[in-house]
Amino acid sequence: MKNEETIALLNQDLEGEHGAIIQYLTHAYGMGEGEMACEIEAIAREEMRHLDWLAETVVELGGTPSLERGSMRMGGQLVVDWMNNGVLLEEDAVALYKEHIKRVDDPKIRRLLERILSDEESHHGDFQHFVEKAQKEGAKDIRGSRQDRVAEILNWGIEHEYTVILQYLLHSYMSTNKDVKKEMEDQAINEMQHLGWLAEEMVDGGGNPRIEHTEVDHSTKTADMLRADIRIEKQVAAEYDRAAKEVTDPGLKKLLIRLRDHEVYHAEVFNDLLKEE
Repeated sequence: MKNEETIALLNQDLEGEHGAIIQYLTHAYGMGEGEMACEIEAIAREEMRHLDWLAETVVELGGTPSLERGSMRMGGQLVVDWMNNGVLLEEDAVALYKEHIKRVDDPKIRRLLERILSDEESHHGDFQHFVEKAQKEGAKDIRGSRQDRVAEILNWGIEHEYTVILQYLLHSYMSTNKDVKKEMEDQAINEMQHLGWLAEEMVDGGGNPRIEHTEVDHSTKTADMLRADIRIEKQVAAEYDRAAKEVTDPGLKKLLIRLRDHEVYHAEVFNDLLKEE
């Protein structure tokens, strides 16, 4: 198999992992606190690990990791429907990985896909269990329909965090500077925390998190990456500061100020790295 064909297969798998992450996080947030929601978030974190392995392999082969999001199964109004969707999504993943394992001739890559396949088969069983558990416990969608200025602010924050997660991950994969790679990965993890905080705040306040992203910077030179990352962090820190002054709820104000301070920190760290370039 030619290199570009292998890259295309791996990017197809990567896109599937991306879609699974967002599907599972959306459903976990929609369920609120509880054991099953925590277990589903843990599965989403395993899918994030798969995405990371696949992206690193794509780069090793000379390709660029895809940021596209694969198909998701988001239908259904009941938690049991969501869990059935998880079963079906994992069946899709298992079938795709089995097909790609047959097609890939590189033994190292085939071994990686077999490792991921093992996880997906386990996730399939997990979601089958969650179907039974949701039926037994009567788990419900706790999201509301809040559509006011607070909901607008929170969804704007979620959109930003999702965007920079993708941007920092891409930059971490593509940069040749080891310090930059590590810092980008660390900050992407921090932004994942931010997204979770905002989504949980939205659900607790009677809203429905909208997990979508805007345009991601695709710079190929490390200095250009850092300049783009500094620019977006400064812009967003200012937006969080404005929002914190606008809202009246003390808990939300505290959260927005904390996010602002984190973004300021990120910009300063990126600026230090830029000076070393």
